[in-house]
Amino acid sequence: MSEVVEEITVEAPVTPRLKQEYKDVIVPELEKEFKHDNPMQIPRIEKVVVSMGVGAAARDSKLIEGAVRDLTAITGQKPKITKAKKSVAQFHLREGQAIGAYVTLRGDRMWEFLDRLLTLALPRIRDFRGINGHQFDGQGNYNFGLTEQSMFHEIDPDSIDHQRGMDITVVTTTKSDDEAYALLKALGFPFKEN
Repeated sequence: MSEVVEEITVEAPVTPRLKQEYKDVIVPELEKEFKHDNPMQIPRIEKVVVSMGVGAAARDSKLIEGAVRDLTAITGQKPKITKAKKSVAQFHLREGQAIGAYVTLRGDRMWEFLDRLLTLALPRIRDFRGINGHQFDGQGNYNFGLTEQSMFHEIDPDSIDHQRGMDITVVTTTKSDDEAYALLKALGFPFKEN
């Protein structure tokens, strides 16, 4: 009576390309530039928040479904729906009504999203001349907006029902805007020179 034993090989998950570049190239550069004593002082990206406001959803509740579908395709994660905190009669808004959606990305999913954003999506913007380098909030976090979702490869241009813009917030561990700027510039963010 002989037993057949199958060998199961488990491969380690692949590290995202941008994360590997950060560890191998960018960390030593930042360490040299800012002369930190402790390696934990080196700035790193904590999370990325992608939000999409759908103000017209106050009149047509089906629009929020399109925003959820687009955000899910772009980020690979199901978004959380934002609801109105209080009623505003002038905007035909009721308390608890869905008015937007957002996704918080961390870990490998965050690195993969940033890689796709910097290498594929931003270069596809028509007449793109770079993003504004002065949109830091004073705490080392960077905010910028995109006017449409069609620049992402995951979105089929024929299936777009409405053009939806989105806001992207990159949260870093540093409290200095200069260090955050150096980190994002090293990662490949295409800041305008002037």
